[in-house]
Amino acid sequence: MDAYRKSAFVRTSVLVFAGLPLLLYGLGDFPERSFLKESLSVVTILGFFPMIGLFFWSRANAVAVSGLKMHRTITVHKAAGYTCAAIMLLHPLFPVVPRFFESGVASGDALVTILATFKPGVVLGILAWCLLLVLGITAFTRHRLPMTYRTWRRCHGILAVVFITAAAWHAVDLGRHSNLSMSGLIILLATVGVGLFVGHTISSKSKGPRIDR
Repeated sequence: MDAYRKSAFVRTSVLVFAGLPLLLYGLGDFPERSFLKESLSVVTILGFFPMIGLFFWSRANAVAVSGLKMHRTITVHKAAGYTCAAIMLLHPLFPVVPRFFESGVASGDALVTILATFKPGVVLGILAWCLLLVLGITAFTRHRLPMTYRTWRRCHGILAVVFITAAAWHAVDLGRHSNLSMSGLIILLATVGVGLFVGHTISSKSKGPRIDR
């Protein structure tokens, strides 16, 4: 545990993928809402941005591997991945939960209305949710899948790239908290994260085959 607390990379990650998004949200000029709605927005931010952070907390990031060592990097990746995936899989319910405590459209009707609205942002949100579910299931059942670890890792990375692209577009298009500064942060972090994965993949291919572990 001391290794995590003393790691400059871990402290920087917490600031970039939690502190900075929350700061931008707090400074944003958003209409005031109920405590429940604001709490759900904060939970969404703390679930979404670390999902982008998973690209940085992986073997693709030499800084993380150098500072934390591989086994600690993978431990953080798994813990953050499962936790944030659980949060984001519940995310479609967040806009409708407050309606249980408000008058007007019923929660179930509101959810159906949202899902039946075929706007690009909504469609991409549904796609991202489905991809996240596949990512979570295939990660949890990795040892039972009929493929080598290296093949699974490559597929996992490709799925993650498609997922974060759809999720980021969804957030920028429909996210209530996606003003100009927050959208810019999402695009910047997602682009750098995907770039890390692509660069690592190309580099690994150029080194030729190696034994899976």
